[in-house]
Amino acid sequence: MALGQFETGDTSVRARATGEGRFQTRIAVRGGPILADEPAAVGGADTGPTPFELLSAGLAACTSMTMRLYADRKKWELPGFEVAVAHSLVPGDGEAPPSDLFTRRISFDAPLEAERAARLLEIADRCPVHRTLMRGFEIRTETDGSGEGPALPADEPGEHEAQMEQACAD
Repeated sequence: MALGQFETGDTSVRARATGEGRFQTRIAVRGGPILADEPAAVGGADTGPTPFELLSAGLAACTSMTMRLYADRKKWELPGFEVAVAHSLVPGDGEAPPSDLFTRRISFDAPLEAERAARLLEIADRCPVHRTLMRGFEIRTETDGSGEGPALPADEPGEHEAQMEQACAD
């Protein structure tokens, strides 16, 4: 039996059109595949999140994980909470290009003292995905047999956790 993608040490995320519908794409990620698609209103089959919803999900998940890690380190009892993120495109003015806006809402299931809530909001802004989006990044695109060598490998296992730990440092 052949080894799976992640059993070989290949930690890259892979996407391949399924051939079902106009946009449906199967994404191979650690933990199992997921489908991405577009809403039916724009010609998709609405069988999964859009790419911008997936990007928003990364920010929401990282925020939740980092806040929980911080609270655990401080031995704080926290009520349940939810992080909701939505992406929108803000039109530019005149010559200015449009910009992306991620609106993040953090909701607690019970009241939280103001000082603790304020500190958790500071920690939310330190989550690794938030920092990545805020500082910008470079995207390199290669095709088979091109480029100046192999693509850089994905983050090592535990790198995201290490970045969250760093975000939680006082």
